[in-house]
Amino acid sequence: MTIKDNESIDLPTPTGPMRTHLFRPTAPGRYPGILLYSEIFQVTGPIRRTAALLAGHGFVVAVPEIYHEFEPAGTVLAYDQAGADRGNTLKTTKELLAYDDDARAVLAFLRSDGQCTGKLGAMGICIGGHLAFRAAMNPGVAATVCFYATDLHKRGLGKGMKDDSLARAGEIKGELMMLWGRQDPHVPAEGRAHNYAALASAGVPFTWHEFNGAHAFMRDEGYRYDPELALQCYQLALGVFRRKLGEGDLPAANTAAGETRH
Repeated sequence: MTIKDNESIDLPTPTGPMRTHLFRPTAPGRYPGILLYSEIFQVTGPIRRTAALLAGHGFVVAVPEIYHEFEPAGTVLAYDQAGADRGNTLKTTKELLAYDDDARAVLAFLRSDGQCTGKLGAMGICIGGHLAFRAAMNPGVAATVCFYATDLHKRGLGKGMKDDSLARAGEIKGELMMLWGRQDPHVPAEGRAHNYAALASAGVPFTWHEFNGAHAFMRDEGYRYDPELALQCYQLALGVFRRKLGEGDLPAANTAAGETRH
């Protein structure tokens, strides 16, 4: 279906307004909501295209700027060394509690949005995978998809680099999907094994997928992009979201030519 992708809202948080970009179907009706977290570079072209893809499959997608306390609204960090350095610095400058406050703000907005059914999911890439993992701890998040979630195994998120994400894994009540690249140096085999063991021990309802892919294999810019693998992973993500969140309440409409459209 066609979408609207030029909407944004500044959501109030304890650390200031958070610019949040919205992607939604143009067709009237109500749709499930997805909180989508970006990489450390914020809402780049590839992240916007990921959001558009989700919206085009019948979801209201909200993408917050994860470093809103430190950068002017609308800031996008470049995919270069300077951008990576800035993003990694802010990753461990921001307080862990502030990340959680941000998640609650977006989820509350989606629940109250008139085009959302109130069925909620989360998805994230890189640091966003870790943030989506934490968002999954919130009540009502029925499905979460985490792409190569960094720093889970070494407790490296937030100021002080002592996050409690894996320790709190038992708070996740919805279904969790974890996807990894075996050639990702940020999450080596021993890190993935540590994460798996923690989830299994906590009794989290999760599925686990490992692929022959590098870090950022989902990003449709740069030499690490794997289009075939990305397509396969999007299908997995859409599958769990549709199964757990539903497909909204807009019935199919018949056109004069006998076609079915949404």
